[in-house]
Amino acid sequence: MINNIQSMDTMRPQIQVAKPTASVGGMSMPPILGFKTPPLKEKAILRTKKIKRSDNIAIPGVIDDDYVETVEEIVNLKRDVDSNFFSSGQIIVPVKHEVRYLKNCYIIDYIQSPKQRCGLGSEAIKAFAEKVMFDPKAQGRIVTFSTPVAKESSPALFFYKMGFRFTSPIANEYMEECLRKNVPDIPAQTGMMYLPKARLHKLLRYGELF
Repeated sequence: MINNIQSMDTMRPQIQVAKPTASVGGMSMPPILGFKTPPLKEKAILRTKKIKRSDNIAIPGVIDDDYVETVEEIVNLKRDVDSNFFSSGQIIVPVKHEVRYLKNCYIIDYIQSPKQRCGLGSEAIKAFAEKVMFDPKAQGRIVTFSTPVAKESSPALFFYKMGFRFTSPIANEYMEECLRKNVPDIPAQTGMMYLPKARLHKLLRYGELF
């Protein structure tokens, strides 16, 4: 008996089977030598807290009306009067007195940047201002107290360039004079500072006011 399997295979039509090939999109990329995940960007440390109207913080000096609520209070004052020719006495006279109390706002207690003059501090202030802007109670009101820290310069110049202003007109005039004259080391200025609404909008629009 003759084995015809080989001859039958030669007579059968050959079917071409497509072999899978690697697609262009599925090709694995060769490893990049020396590649490292970029480190996260450093951020400035910003410490803040809320102030409520019920805290009854009285504000002296000059400040926008949007920041304060004016309350008329009665204050008892002592006045000297002549009761007769030989003696004198005192009487208590009630006097109306207007007191301006700080509305709901945020206060910046502390700010520190890991690097100086690289924009990290201004970025932190802008991000914080955006948050306060959309707070329905604070409505963009931010205050701070410029107090020199030991072995560090006063933060007054930084906050002033960011748009903050002192409640003392004399302090603001002095800061402007120093900036006009390009004074390299502005003496430490202390006092309360606040961010006016007009300057808040500029800060959010341009990022910084330097």
